[in-house]
Amino acid sequence: QVQLVESGGGLVQAGGSLRLSCAASGRTLSGYAMGWFRQAPGKEREFVASISWSGDITYYGDSVSGRFTISRNNVKQTVFLQMNSLKPDDTATYYCAAQMGLRVGTSYIEFWGQGNQVTVSS
Repeated sequence: QVQLVESGGGLVQAGGSLRLSCAASGRTLSGYAMGWFRQAPGKEREFVASISWSGDITYYGDSVSGRFTISRNNVKQTVFLQMNSLKPDDTATYYCAAQMGLRVGTSYIEFWGQGNQVTVSS
């Protein structure tokens, strides 16, 4: 059984930064892409970022491109999301996800984290 545990969320002022972490446990996720989605109240879930197992293929949602950076440490089975220049519109619950292949979100997502709240005040 794989568990994804997120950490690092919280409250920050607009223009500030936060770093989210997602640690996988249970078994090695070799070959799995990992990534992040977010969902704000009353809105649909939105793709944020994805990174391949090797770390050399990354994708970003249009609304975060240039401000967010995804990375991973396969030894620690952890994926990170560095969020800079945060805006109030970034306020949402952020979910970590893992999926076999090069990118999360292209098909069935096998594993999800429990969610981590990020709130950006204006």
